[in-house]
Amino acid sequence: MEKKTPLYDCHIQAEGKIVSFAGYLLPVQYKTGVIAEHMAVRKSAGIFDVSHMGEIIIKGNDALDNIQMLVTNDCSKMTDGQVRYSPMCYEDGGVVDDLLVYRVNVNEYMIVVNASNRHKDVEWMKSHLFGDAELTDISDETALIALQGPMSLSILGKLTDEAHLPVKYYTFKEDVNVSGISCMISRTGYTGEDGYEICCKNEDAVRLWELLLDAGKEYGLIPCGLGARDTLRLEAGMPLYGHEMDENITPVEAGLGFAVKLNKDDFIGKQGIIDRGTPIKTRVGLKITGRGIARENCTVYCYDKEIGRTTSGTHAPYLGYPIAMALLDIDTAHIGTKLEVDVRGRRIEAEIVTLPFYMK
Repeated sequence: MEKKTPLYDCHIQAEGKIVSFAGYLLPVQYKTGVIAEHMAVRKSAGIFDVSHMGEIIIKGNDALDNIQMLVTNDCSKMTDGQVRYSPMCYEDGGVVDDLLVYRVNVNEYMIVVNASNRHKDVEWMKSHLFGDAELTDISDETALIALQGPMSLSILGKLTDEAHLPVKYYTFKEDVNVSGISCMISRTGYTGEDGYEICCKNEDAVRLWELLLDAGKEYGLIPCGLGARDTLRLEAGMPLYGHEMDENITPVEAGLGFAVKLNKDDFIGKQGIIDRGTPIKTRVGLKITGRGIARENCTVYCYDKEIGRTTSGTHAPYLGYPIAMALLDIDTAHIGTKLEVDVRGRRIEAEIVTLPFYMK
């Protein structure tokens, strides 16, 4: 049976179209529609219920050593209040998940994982835990709301002292008083826009949601669903687990080499990535120049030679044309290369372009 987030009734009242996603009942869109929600985030602000995401605490004298072994990125020089993106790998270099590491202090970290991978991730981490380190899954008691868009600061500033908000991208502040609600607020997001992700207790989620919507009325803030979340992240060239990466794809092939530090002493998957040698495939962006929209798992051709498959695709509302990401043979993956994508038996023209497609 699917779970409901603390904000489920709010979505019903707002006439959200509810679908099953990652074991939860969540709005895919509201009556405004995906395009309006997408454009609100690009031009003003949108609010998302992301309480389905997983939150895991690792604490103890060996917490950092455990983090370092679990993730491919280097967290050794993180400071308190800093957030770092990283893949987490299997021994052979395939990806378990991609996640965010929050450093509370040198002996305590919060890890935010994808909802669909939460239980798998928890078991993986527990099975590799060592030394003085304790893992606690706090997902079921934690709500998470994403406020995204250029007006986010103006909206949140009506509910709390701006001096208490994180200033730098990928930083966070704890115990921020938002109209009487204690929140952890990070300057992070999955839309390509400026914004915040706000953590609070389940029992405070509805009031926080309503406070934010009320504060954002004058700025055009509207609730947004999974549909807009996906089109926004795709325009921003952000990968999604199960699409641009999975247990068979290394983070290097997925274009995440910046978050793989092979100069670290060790991490799970390091030798596997090394053993695979120079990648033969890489993630690219495609601008669809022909008539049609490429979705995931479409075959890509270059001069009638099959060179890979699309991993995600959509019509990009802000850009005004169809886009896709694809995993292609690295020898062909050059900016400007003209290709064809098979969409339901019909080949349409495409061109490799620079990622991200959109940058604020």
